[in-house]
Amino acid sequence: MSRVVFLLSVLLISIFLIPREVSSSYAGSASAIINPSKVKQVSWKPRAFVYEGFLTDLECDHLISLAKSELKRSAVADNESGKSKLSEVRTSSGMFIPKNKDPIVSGIEDKISSWTFLPKENGEDIQVLRYEHGQKYDPHYDYFVDKVNIARGGHRIATVLMYLTNVTKGGETVFPNAEEPPTRHRGSERSHDLSECAKKGIAVKPRRGDALLFFSLLPNATPDTESLHAGCPVIEGEKWSATKWIHVDSFDRMVGAGGDCSDQHENCERWAALGECTNNPEYMIGSSDLPGYCRRSCKAC
Repeated sequence: MSRVVFLLSVLLISIFLIPREVSSSYAGSASAIINPSKVKQVSWKPRAFVYEGFLTDLECDHLISLAKSELKRSAVADNESGKSKLSEVRTSSGMFIPKNKDPIVSGIEDKISSWTFLPKENGEDIQVLRYEHGQKYDPHYDYFVDKVNIARGGHRIATVLMYLTNVTKGGETVFPNAEEPPTRHRGSERSHDLSECAKKGIAVKPRRGDALLFFSLLPNATPDTESLHAGCPVIEGEKWSATKWIHVDSFDRMVGAGGDCSDQHENCERWAALGECTNNPEYMIGSSDLPGYCRRSCKAC
């Protein structure tokens, strides 16, 4: 009996003497555990699913806090050139958070990979977005129609849209061309709860912590035209969300590695002359971990 008491005493001491910095650290690996019972089907055409409570309050607040001071007007990709441009189609503001920014972000990345069964390296950095009153994103596809953007990682195959706040009214994600599933779940809302914009298709209402996963490509890897979707205007409140775009191939693969100072696209010199080295540094210059496509023209090597 005395040996049992001794062992229990050692266990209790070890628990209460854990250093503060360790006990308060973020358990990223534990957060990557996926509970399939929380996933509800929204649509089968396109394939869309909602994971209820995908992010914790801590994770939601952390992503917002990282983004607040660095928000910039959101852009869209030009269908012909592939370059980013401002458009009234998309009126939100946002920024990108590197995958290994900190343990919390890394934990979210692990969780996304576990749920989608897609490699982390195939995903772009998480983009945090803020939609204020009246702001929206008109119907669009997440797959590309230009050759510039698919050169890195190929088409976007899937999107994980994480809702960081509740929205009083509006701000839904709507699929205008979707086919309604036989049974409706929480992810697919009742009409009286939706804005007029959201009633034009199958819609998902933003709920803090929930995540929407939908596929932009069919199982045969061709674009799914039924994946057309939109972000409805915010009518009351403010909408914060975080988007993870995932490609069919590695988005992190080293480009121009091995000391090779060269351009990877024939239009690099023209884009550099137009100021894209400053306006679009992620694509043009890249980073120390992932060189961009126009490093020579931007005089980055």
